[in-house]
Amino acid sequence: MRGGGSWGLLAAALLAAAPVTLAVAAEPGAGDAGRGKALFAAKGCSRCHLPRGENSIGPWLEEVRRPQGAFELAGRLWNHAPAMFEEYKLEKLAWPRISEAEMTDLMAYLQAGPARDPAADRPQGEAVLVRKGCLKCHSLRGEGARIGPDLGRRRPAYDSGAAWAAAMWIHTPRMADKAREIGVLYPRFFDTELNSLVGFLRSVAR
Repeated sequence: MRGGGSWGLLAAALLAAAPVTLAVAAEPGAGDAGRGKALFAAKGCSRCHLPRGENSIGPWLEEVRRPQGAFELAGRLWNHAPAMFEEYKLEKLAWPRISEAEMTDLMAYLQAGPARDPAADRPQGEAVLVRKGCLKCHSLRGEGARIGPDLGRRRPAYDSGAAWAAAMWIHTPRMADKAREIGVLYPRFFDTELNSLVGFLRSVAR
């Protein structure tokens, strides 16, 4: 039976004994789709995302691999990572690490690129920051909570969808656990919300 949206775009195989890591050198500019395809298989994604019509656990490959924005894909990964992490814990599997260079190549294979992201809507981004409750865990230039880092501090991930996705991929499981611990609703991002949020943070960071 084909699975629903609770599975992430880059879900690694739950039956794999351990995640496979490929050494991918960081390069400037766009990623390499060929390396991304190899990573898609090595990280186990191809076991859950099969071609249309096959018995796919997650969304079919054609739904995962389509023209999309880099921050759009980063938002979809953010949304699905907590549910994926719970499955990993049940199967006693290590959470697969994906570096920025690897994420850049994966995005190239999945046809995700910054040129497909619309211009960030800064007012929308500020509204998203408040509406999603980000300041219940984070501060912004010293205002807000102190659980997570200050979002008003300049960081490289604000300038790259791949860098943001890689950073969030590593930290999202811990963040989701913390949100449950303190009773905060884990935020989900749709359409252009994440792109606008990061655009706003980029504009005020120092």
